[in-house]
Amino acid sequence: MFRFFENLVDPYVDYPEEDNPPRDLWPFFMGYSQPFKKVFAVTALMSILVAAVEVGLIYYMGRIVDVLEGDPAQMWAQNGTELVIVGLLIVFVRPIFQAIDVALVNNAILPNFGTLIRWRAHKQVLRQSVGWFENDFAGRIANRIMQTPPAAGEVVFQAFDAISFSLAYLIGAAILLTTSDPRLLLPLVIWFIVYVLLSRWAIRRIGPASKAASDARSAVTGRVVDAYTNIHSVKMFAHHDREESYAKEAIEEARRTFQVEQRIFTTMDFSLVLLNGLLIVGVVGWALSLWVQGEASVGTVAAAATLTLRLNSMTAWIMWALSAFFRQLGVVSEGMETIAQPITLVDAPEAKPLELVEGRIEMQGLTHHYGRTLGGLNAIDLVIEPGQKIGLVGRSGAGKSTLLKLLLRFYDADAGLIRIDGQDVTQVTQDSLRRQIGMVQQDSALLHRSVLENIRYGRPDATEDEAIAAAKQAEAHEFIEGLQDPEGNLGYGSRVGERGVKLSGGQRQRITLARVILKDAPILLLDEATSALDSEVEAAIQKTLYGMMEGKTVIAIAHRLSTIARMDRILVLDDGRIVEDGDHHALLSAGGLYAQFWARQSGGFLKTEEEDTL
Repeated sequence: MFRFFENLVDPYVDYPEEDNPPRDLWPFFMGYSQPFKKVFAVTALMSILVAAVEVGLIYYMGRIVDVLEGDPAQMWAQNGTELVIVGLLIVFVRPIFQAIDVALVNNAILPNFGTLIRWRAHKQVLRQSVGWFENDFAGRIANRIMQTPPAAGEVVFQAFDAISFSLAYLIGAAILLTTSDPRLLLPLVIWFIVYVLLSRWAIRRIGPASKAASDARSAVTGRVVDAYTNIHSVKMFAHHDREESYAKEAIEEARRTFQVEQRIFTTMDFSLVLLNGLLIVGVVGWALSLWVQGEASVGTVAAAATLTLRLNSMTAWIMWALSAFFRQLGVVSEGMETIAQPITLVDAPEAKPLELVEGRIEMQGLTHHYGRTLGGLNAIDLVIEPGQKIGLVGRSGAGKSTLLKLLLRFYDADAGLIRIDGQDVTQVTQDSLRRQIGMVQQDSALLHRSVLENIRYGRPDATEDEAIAAAKQAEAHEFIEGLQDPEGNLGYGSRVGERGVKLSGGQRQRITLARVILKDAPILLLDEATSALDSEVEAAIQKTLYGMMEGKTVIAIAHRLSTIARMDRILVLDDGRIVEDGDHHALLSAGGLYAQFWARQSGGFLKTEEEDTL
């Protein structure tokens, strides 16, 4: 039975991805709810039926009281069949209605609805550009992705478990009182009007208060995760107190916003108790008055009393459900600030896969400043012939890494274009472009997975033997075989920790190199590829790198000029422009900026701009 309800909706069903998802709450919510439309309709119907059964029971209890006023000797003969039928309905039919209602909510909707939102939200966020991620805390992004699905599930749960049920129950109660005596409806109507006003007062305040509290919690998560992610810096600079104060500031704001939220609930609860007391006195007192005047039966009084007591116990739950409903909507709204952001870097409408034939790279008027007036690139014109090896040199901020990022289309250029084999990189699919490019970065972060999984990330369909061969080329096989993680996994099966923190910088770099070797892409980008290696290992890796470069188009950034001296061409960037272009010997002979760098470096390292002024 459980499996039937659990499989009513597939949370991973195909859907059209949107570059500009709805930014308003209800359109956003309804878009995610599309696969559940039929299930939602049936669930709403079952909530109404369950409420109708509950009101019917109260009505029938009143009828039993009236029957008991008759002759006991004749009661069974006159009403026995009816009582048996009602008893069977209560024992057998009512549980079926209840079971279906509960199974729809608990088994069909809640697990699948949260899963659907989490899956789609994660997919949407993964489509964002590198620049988008660089503008936010990873912890805050993850927190919003994780807290939005359960909040959305709670919204749906309260909609069917409380709101639809209570509305149906209230309508049923009104019908019951009207059939008993229309005058009993008056105190219920007055109570309902005041109850709606109280709910309206609470809801108007709970939504913003809940969103503020949710924002504050996300800020706490962002600051805490930031400290944990950079724990080496925290320890190295002995800034425990500073981090504690930084986190405490956010924690205190979370406490303050939560206090504001809880004040609303306290006011609401007190008002509700007072209001429900007036309901009980009003309905039961009037029913007693009618009975005294002979205008109502004992069963009517009993039914009215039971109904108001039931409403008394329900109203706090309903108000809390409404509060939870709008509070969780506030959480969803906060999550939307991340999930519903438009995808700004997208494939062109008619984008086709990159067809790489030779690996010729052409840049025309390439300009990019990251939205600033300084930094980046200024009108770069460059042609790199197939198989050519290019070295990039320049001070920090000269635009070297920007050039590589634009080639990978991590950003769209402000102006100009890049062509690979005559194809504009903005007119081919991003995935096909990046599959043709291998890159080794200075920051050699790894995934918190096994060493083998990290190496095979370069080519997931590679065999284990191919991955090991790549590791041997990268001078990594020997140390990998000696690895063991806290779970007891050995060698290539050992996990490397978040961002590879359990390994040294040189070890991480060699695994990164193995990954790129395994990928074997025709275009190779090296951004300080050997910066984390010691001299002995670097000498061995240099041979590997030059072997990797054979037959490939290569662009390599290096401050250690000796690592690029053998390149076909060396480009010197300064203030976003190419100021020198030639091979090592030609640039030394020219006596320009490259020659100054070469003459002033110590141990093969490029001097900084500040050192150049000394």
